[in-house]
Amino acid sequence: MIGKIRSYDEDTQTGVIKSDEQYYEFHINDWSEPLPPLADLYVLFEDNGDTANMVTLIGSYPIKLEDPVKSRSIAMALAFFPVTGLFGGHRWYLGYYKIALFQMVVTVATAGAGILWPIIDGILIAMRKLDKDQQGRPLK
Repeated sequence: MIGKIRSYDEDTQTGVIKSDEQYYEFHINDWSEPLPPLADLYVLFEDNGDTANMVTLIGSYPIKLEDPVKSRSIAMALAFFPVTGLFGGHRWYLGYYKIALFQMVVTVATAGAGILWPIIDGILIAMRKLDKDQQGRPLK
């Protein structure tokens, strides 16, 4: 059967495939590819009741996991620009949503005194100490 991966949880190593309005669970042991499964990929699988066996990717990954996607210069600009820096714009951009939300709370709680945090982050990005996005891909 052909289906689309709806979700995959790395902690439990299980995922869900949707095909013809039905959902099938699969385990990483049934995944045949070297890279981990990603949501929205189309796959070929064998129907085994409520589970999917022998799950194989159709086509190719949209991007290689090691390919840079986010720009270092944009992340630095978002960190150093006061309005976006104070509210964690660079962290939102890189996919670190929890840290960005916490940075927003710190900014509001300190009435803007949290300005040092994005400046330090901007320096770390420039020095290549903060050099990956949330998915582990290097910055370009």
